[in-house]
Amino acid sequence: MMNKGDKVSVLDDAIDGVVVEVKGLDVTIETTDGFNLTFKSSELIKIGTTDTMNFSFNKSQVISVKEVSKPNYINKEKKNKKEIPPPEFDLHIEKLVKNYKAMSNYDILTLQMETAKRHIEFAIRNRIPKIVFIHGVGEGVLKSELDFMLGRYDNISFQDANYQKYGLGATEVYFKQNVR
Repeated sequence: MMNKGDKVSVLDDAIDGVVVEVKGLDVTIETTDGFNLTFKSSELIKIGTTDTMNFSFNKSQVISVKEVSKPNYINKEKKNKKEIPPPEFDLHIEKLVKNYKAMSNYDILTLQMETAKRHIEFAIRNRIPKIVFIHGVGEGVLKSELDFMLGRYDNISFQDANYQKYGLGATEVYFKQNVR
C-alpha cells in the first residue's frame, strides 16, 4: 500500500516522484519535474520514503530553457565589393522581339538560339568569365537546345544558375580562358 510522502518510481517509464494523494487504486505523484501525474498503484513501485531519501523539488530551481537558435542559411560565398555580377541575358521571346505572335515555334527557337550564340561569342571575345542565360522553365525545349549548343564549345562549362535567385529557369556559363 502506498502512503502520502512515499518515494515511488513508475515501472514502465523513467519517472520518479513523491506520492501526494491516494484514492483507492489511483495514486497521484509529484514528479521530479514538478508535475502531478496519476497512476494505478500496480504501475508504481515504492523505493523509499522522503524521510530516508533527500527528494525535494524546489520550483525556484527551474532553469528556463533557451530556444535553440536556428542556423542562418545564407549564401556563404565571400564576394569582393568590386566584383561585378555576371551579365544576364533573358532569352524569353517577348524580351527579344515586339511582335512574336506571327512567328512559328521553329522561328522563335531559332531566334533564341542565335541570340544565345551571339552572347557566347561576345563573352569569349571580351574575356568575360561568366554569363547567365535566363530561359525559364516551360517544357524544357529551350534549355535542352541551349545545353546541347553549350556542350559543343571547348573551354566552356555550364550548370543550373543559383536556385535562390533564378529558380530552375536559368543556366550559368563559365568560360575557361588562358591567361595571356
